[in-house]
Amino acid sequence: MSQTQPTALSMYSQVDVTPSATSPQMLAHAANEQTELLREVLAAQDRSNELLEELVSVMAASHKQRSQELHQWKTANPELAASCRDAAEQLSRVQVDYLERMTEEIQDTAEDMVCGEFVMNEFVDRFGPRLAHLNGMIQVFAQLSSAPTNSNS
Repeated sequence: MSQTQPTALSMYSQVDVTPSATSPQMLAHAANEQTELLREVLAAQDRSNELLEELVSVMAASHKQRSQELHQWKTANPELAASCRDAAEQLSRVQVDYLERMTEEIQDTAEDMVCGEFVMNEFVDRFGPRLAHLNGMIQVFAQLSSAPTNSNS
């Protein structure tokens, strides 16, 4: 009784990549195929560029329209635009004071915030919404404000 051992399958295979007797027709076909693939890649890139240009033009038009509307509003309401500028400056000073109080609170309760979730939640609830609303109001007033007058012009 002969014992046959199963032949172990090789984990690696070999592929012969040396040029064999390839015909000039096969080389020409491969070159044509590569050229066609490169043309397709180029066409896809051109289409992608066209889409990006359209997207930029749409976004630029929207931004330009909004800018024109703001300019018209500022021109129609010069006193209110100046008042908005003053309000934005005043609110910026309030924001600085508020941030100073926040940082003092953080310094006083940092250890408690790390150890206790309650203190952290209380801090966020106390300061977070106010800061977010204050930032929003400053942004609105700054956008609606007139440009600062230059004494040199």
